[in-house]
Amino acid sequence: QVQLVESGGGLVQPGGSLRLSCAASGSIFSFNAMAWYRQAPGNQRELVASITSGGSTDYADSVKGRFTVSRDIAKNTVYLEMNSLKPEDTAVYYCRVSRLPYHYWGQGTQVTVSS
Repeated sequence: QVQLVESGGGLVQPGGSLRLSCAASGSIFSFNAMAWYRQAPGNQRELVASITSGGSTDYADSVKGRFTVSRDIAKNTVYLEMNSLKPEDTAVYYCRVSRLPYHYWGQGTQVTVSS
C-alpha cells in the first residue's frame, strides 16, 4: 500500500504563488508516473500536471507557463509550483501516483485564490 501526504494548500490572492508537496511512502523510483489533479465544486476531476519516472512532464493547457511539476527523489516527494494564480485555479488538489496497473491518491489539499 502506498501512502501519500499532501501539503502546501491555502488561501492566496490572485497573482500569488503556492507550492504543493506530495510525500510518498517508499521510493518514487518505483512509480511509473506521478501527477497532480484538481477538482472544483461541480466540476469533474481534471489532470493538471504529470511527471514520469524518466522525468518527462506534461501540463494542462490552462496552467502551461504558470505551473511547474518537479520531484525530489531523495525525499520521495513531488512538488507543484503554482505561480500567477487565478481565481479559476481554486480547487482541491490531489496527488496521484501510478505503479501500473494501480493508482494511488492522496487526501487532497484545498487551494483558494481570492482577494
